[in-house]
Amino acid sequence: MSQTLETNTEATLPVSSKDQQDIQGLYDALRRGKAQLVNPEGKTQHLPASIYQFLTELLALLGEGKCVHIVQNQAKLTTVEAAALLGMSRQFLVNLLERNELPHHLVGTHRRIYASDVFAYKAKRDSARKTALRDLVKSEVAEGLYTRRVDGV
Repeated sequence: MSQTLETNTEATLPVSSKDQQDIQGLYDALRRGKAQLVNPEGKTQHLPASIYQFLTELLALLGEGKCVHIVQNQAKLTTVEAAALLGMSRQFLVNLLERNELPHHLVGTHRRIYASDVFAYKAKRDSARKTALRDLVKSEVAEGLYTRRVDGV
């Protein structure tokens, strides 16, 4: 069962200074040494590498005050849930689905989208946005627009 950590880079969660210290303490302890699980009888077991990495990343993100969604890759999302993760309206998402830009399936008459497909679409969209912005900046620098002052600014 694979999981994905999805962060919203714009949203932050207010964290009390006490919680912030606790998160930082846990993060530092994990980074210092191999973490172990301790059962009620006192028997210890090392964390598997994948869980260790997951917890370290989770604590780092929480320490930065970022919002984190933990979702199974094969979770089936409603259009409302998928739209929220993508930061778009439900209707805009439905339009994408109807144009087959994002895989989906029907459960009765209701559309469902696998979380892994939502995250793949988001990564592709974000990469395309970054490339377009980078190209725009390059062309504006080449035209000397960054050295000009715009009237009224």
